Amino acid sequence: MFENLTDKITDVFRRLGNKGRLTESDVDEALREIRLALLDADVHFRVARSLVTKIKEKVMVGDVLASLTAAQYVASVTNDELVSVLGGTTVSLKEGTDKPSKILMVGLNGSGKTTSSAKLAHYLSQAGQLCNLVAADVHRPAAIEQLKTLGEQIEVDVYQNGRDHSAAKIAVEGLDRGRSLRTSWTIVDTAGRFQVNEELMAELEDIKNATMPQEVLLVVDAMTGQEAVNVAEVFHERIGLTGLVLTKMDGDARGGAALSITSVTGIPVKFIGTSERVDGLEQFHPDRLASRILGMGDVLTLVERAKATFEEDKIQQLEKKFLKATFDLEDFLDQMQAVKKMGPMNQMLEMIPGFSAIKGKVNTEGLDGSHLVKAEAIIQSMTKEERQRPELIGGNRRKRISKGSGTSPQDVNQLLNQFKQVRKMMKDMASPGGQKKLLNMMSQQKKGPFGF
Repeated sequence: MFENLTDKITDVFRRLGNKGRLTESDVDEALREIRLALLDADVHFRVARSLVTKIKEKVMVGDVLASLTAAQYVASVTNDELVSVLGGTTVSLKEGTDKPSKILMVGLNGSGKTTSSAKLAHYLSQAGQLCNLVAADVHRPAAIEQLKTLGEQIEVDVYQNGRDHSAAKIAVEGLDRGRSLRTSWTIVDTAGRFQVNEELMAELEDIKNATMPQEVLLVVDAMTGQEAVNVAEVFHERIGLTGLVLTKMDGDARGGAALSITSVTGIPVKFIGTSERVDGLEQFHPDRLASRILGMGDVLTLVERAKATFEEDKIQQLEKKFLKATFDLEDFLDQMQAVKKMGPMNQMLEMIPGFSAIKGKVNTEGLDGSHLVKAEAIIQSMTKEERQRPELIGGNRRKRISKGSGTSPQDVNQLLNQFKQVRKMMKDMASPGGQKKLLNMMSQQKKGPFGF
């Protein structure tokens, strides 16, 4: 979402870094470009103006500009101020003294409220906290069925009582269901409207008064721009919000609302939607998003995704196979499927520090995961024996595999040849001086293994 903003800001820092010592005019020009980049990204004008003003106040002190590390200091101050704009610190869900704790999900139609309710239930369940969902949207016919389907998918209980009762009554009954199940959290999915109106607000007030929730989370579409900020202000004034869930953060919109909303409204962002999958919800960390926007990556989130995806015992087994060079195509298929669970490849690469500065110089074909899909289809068209002993695959078998996977014999050849390269790398790694040799080999490759 912030690709253009990241490109512009990192370019500003790169040019500052080439100057050595800086002058006040250098800083003014850089901050002017940063402000324009923020405005172009749809950041609220007051937020953009305040941000660059605070950066200049901290930079223009003492003999900072005379230092050879002045450009680094400007980047550091920018990072700190951006973290502050985004909320400063991570804000967790507030738990009640009695169980279950209650979460009221509110928002307009089309914001992803029902899906986000299920995603949040999945997120909490994965953290070992038992949840139940309540279908209290009695106005949208498909909402109840949608929540039931999602609940079955994530194995979370969904309470519903049709559309003939008031939303407040259903919410209270759903809370009683949570108590009987001894859940830690009860998440109430409420109705939305296409625009804020009195009927919607009155219903939400009734539900809130009946359930006394610890959390009232507004789900807003990050791609709606500054309208998301306006919606948050109206909901907060009437209902009283405790947090925000920003959806579609993986989209290609300018994303300024995500940078403006907390600073303008004072409401913390607690979660962001990173994909359409049920596991596509992450706790919001201001420092991590600021780091990604400034092109410095997000290693912590990358590690967390990897830990949640790869089982420890399988990682140890894989390490042994790497060292003995017995890694086969079945192992590769398992790892490829695990990698796909972590999210889009281009999204993961953006979390690697410095990638934004070199992405224009590397081959990015297939970063949408299409090469993995093709490789997966080829391997799945092989017999178990062929996966374990790829050297058995001759001309006739290549034809059969390509036909079964909807690819060409050349694609099969390319996969097998690249797999041989990987095996050779593993043998080199296990040999004396292997790591240095491997780095030299990788630096000479124009296309990564299995990149097609």
